[in-house]
Amino acid sequence: MNASALKSYLFVSDFDQTLTFNDSGYVLSEIVGIPTEEFERKAKGMTKLNLVQQGAELAYLLLHDPDLRSRVRKEHLIQVGKQIRLKSNIGLLNEILDHGIEGYHFDFFVLSAAPVEVVRSALEGLLPADHIHGTEFTYKPSGEIDTIVRATAGYGKVAFLDELQANKEIGPDHVIYAGDGSSDIHVMLHVNARDGFTIAVSETEHVTQIAQRTVLSPNALGVLVPILEKIVGMHRTQIRKFIESHGFLIQEWDKVRTDWITLRAVKSDLLESLPEEGKPRTRLTSAG
Repeated sequence: MNASALKSYLFVSDFDQTLTFNDSGYVLSEIVGIPTEEFERKAKGMTKLNLVQQGAELAYLLLHDPDLRSRVRKEHLIQVGKQIRLKSNIGLLNEILDHGIEGYHFDFFVLSAAPVEVVRSALEGLLPADHIHGTEFTYKPSGEIDTIVRATAGYGKVAFLDELQANKEIGPDHVIYAGDGSSDIHVMLHVNARDGFTIAVSETEHVTQIAQRTVLSPNALGVLVPILEKIVGMHRTQIRKFIESHGFLIQEWDKVRTDWITLRAVKSDLLESLPEEGKPRTRLTSAG
């Protein structure tokens, strides 16, 4: 098919916990000899203080935490990328999105709050380096991190996505974003508001409430299912045949709606003010 006749889309994915099974920060802390519990305490402290954008906790710690700043060098970030566990078939996903769906072309980009060295090292040979964007640092001659050039977290992801969309001359309704956690909320809301398509790849409460679809799969090809259904317009039988044509069977495909419900006991003073129909009942049964 003539390239000009293809329907062009941007497919943009987060990295940590979206294309991977673990988090860059935890792998890095192990490499430089900082106990996982200590790193977790530091990261959670950043989150509670709300000093940084969601997802930028690692970047902030690399710049300002004495333990991490004194130990981490660029080569450690590259090493993290080599050790982090990736979901399977990321390379095949890129091939299918690029030229494997008749009449469609999806430009696959990764946009992560993780250091760009980590993400490019992890995805080397699977995606072109210029399709991978993350938090960028400058380094001192000693190799120590000096300053931050750009943090692609929180609203920073929104700004970068807008630049990417403008450069590619893609309409906002032809943008697809996949992510897993709270750092993806800003960009998902932005994409939804402009008639794009959002996919959650975890059961994180706030994200599943915002994303238009949720897909849980250890295989990166899982995100193809909502794309083929929503964007391409395939029905279930066609999707199964398409996946099979690439050597995979959809063994289980359960569509469920998740209701997130929190219940708490009613205090006694509030209970008295409830109308009769609102008061809890105790059902007694007799044996005999």
